[in-house]
Amino acid sequence: MKRIRFSLVIAIACATLRLGSATAADWGELKGTFVLKGGVPKAKAIAVTKDIPFCGKHKLVDESLVVGADGGVKNIVVYMYLKTGAAKPAIHPDYVKTAKSVVSLDNKGCRFEPHVVLLRTTQTLKVGNPDAVGHNTKVDFLGGNTSFNDLIPAGKSLDKQFSEAERLPTQVSCSIHPWMTAWVVVKDNPYFAVTDDKGSFTIKNVPAGEWTFQFWHEKAGYVQDVTVGGKTTKWSRGRLDVKVASGKATDLGKVTLAPKVFEK
Repeated sequence: MKRIRFSLVIAIACATLRLGSATAADWGELKGTFVLKGGVPKAKAIAVTKDIPFCGKHKLVDESLVVGADGGVKNIVVYMYLKTGAAKPAIHPDYVKTAKSVVSLDNKGCRFEPHVVLLRTTQTLKVGNPDAVGHNTKVDFLGGNTSFNDLIPAGKSLDKQFSEAERLPTQVSCSIHPWMTAWVVVKDNPYFAVTDDKGSFTIKNVPAGEWTFQFWHEKAGYVQDVTVGGKTTKWSRGRLDVKVASGKATDLGKVTLAPKVFEK
C-alpha cells in the first residue's frame, strides 16, 4: 500500500511539473528601426536667456526632433499597450532583478539627460543637478501620480516614486530655464523602449504571443503614418498588433517616416 501511495505522489508531482512547463511563458524580443525620409534636418540652436555665463557655453540645441547621421529618428517611445482590465504580462526573471533599481534624470549642462527616461512603478527616479546653477524640475502628471515642482540646488538631488502607470509620456520642464524639456514614461511592466540615435530599439524577453505595441514621439504624437517594406500604411492611434515569436527576434524592419509626420 505504501508503495502504491508513494508511486501516486510521484505521478502527481511529475504531472504538476509537466503542467507547469507547458504553461510557463516562452520569451522572444521585438526590435525595429525608424528612419526619416529625405535629408537630415539641421538642429536649431537654443536662445539662452538665463544663467548665460554658465548655460551659454554648452551650445544647446532643440531636441524635440533628433535625427542621426544615417536618418535614424531618436526618442520614439515604444511600449506594450494594455486595455483597462487586461491581464498583465508575465515578467521575465531578468526584469525582476531590476524591479527596485534607481533610474536617473539629470539637469546637466542646462538640459535634461536623458531626454526620455523610462521608469517602472516599482523603481525610484533620482532627479539630480550636477550643474553649478540651480534648476527647477516640474512634472504635471495626467494620471494618478502626484505632480511635483521642486527646486534642486546645484550639486543636489531628490528621489521620486510613482505608484501608477501613466497612459502617455509626461513632459518634464524647468521653470528657471524654459528651453529645458524632457519626458518621463511611467509603466507598470518592463516592456518598453526608446529609439537610439540610429533610430533603433529592442525590447528583450517579451512573453511570446500576440501583443499590441504603442509608438509615440513628442513632435508627432502617435506615430501613425508609416512606410514598411515599401508599403505605406497607417497604425491607427500609433498601435500595432505584433506576434512575438518564441526564442527569436521579431523584427519590424525599417520603418520610414515622412517629414510631415513631425509637423504637427
